[in-house]
Amino acid sequence: MFPTRRSRLRIALPFWILGPALTAKAQVVLPKITVGIDRAASTEDLSVTLQILLFMTILALAPSILVMMTSFTRIILVLHFLRQALGTQQMPPNQIVIGLALFLTFFVMTPTIDRIYDNAWQPLKAEQITTQQALDSAAVALKDFMLAQTRPKDLALFVGLAKMEKPQTPRDLPLRVVIPGFIISELRIGFQIGFLIYLPFLIIDMVVASVLMSMGMLMLPPIMISLPFKLLLFVLVDGWYLMIQSLIQGFSGAP
Repeated sequence: MFPTRRSRLRIALPFWILGPALTAKAQVVLPKITVGIDRAASTEDLSVTLQILLFMTILALAPSILVMMTSFTRIILVLHFLRQALGTQQMPPNQIVIGLALFLTFFVMTPTIDRIYDNAWQPLKAEQITTQQALDSAAVALKDFMLAQTRPKDLALFVGLAKMEKPQTPRDLPLRVVIPGFIISELRIGFQIGFLIYLPFLIIDMVVASVLMSMGMLMLPPIMISLPFKLLLFVLVDGWYLMIQSLIQGFSGAP
């Protein structure tokens, strides 16, 4: 049996429809992306390129700057020690702890951020200063904040390790000396506050464990009995208010 004229039209019709589409698809031109170095037409082209490169570098280093050059280190340490002292395992969750630490860090660092905005960003935007001068101004603001929280002993340690001459004032120290001194000072203060937080809850654990031993209930974990009492104590003394107040006032010496 040979196909009739009507059946041949039915078979050929899809090819008539798809033919232009297949031809257009074959003519699609893929984009070509290249990265290269060419001669700048003016100094403004080079300046814009360097600003973009500097901006990308700052974005890559932003987590380290946030953690190591702000109040975040001390705050997150204190919140971690509090959760461990309460014995609540993962309560509050890590997301809440980190979020609270970030917002408290922003609150503490607001004066320093405003100072950087007024003395570095605004003049740079108005083309009153160069990029290098803006970076130097921002570094001075951060340095003043860190020096207000750093022990002279910690600064002297890194000055000696760097084999530098003793400067006339701490503000003359470079950031490579101020930053590690600030970090170990924050770790020291965070551990001190953690020790003070642990003491009352440790006493509750010891009292509960002594009572359980005297009653012969050796198989009952003391943490199951002491946890409600620790939570009750923390709520009655308004622990969150006192702890946050102490943390914020600890940075009151910052400019």
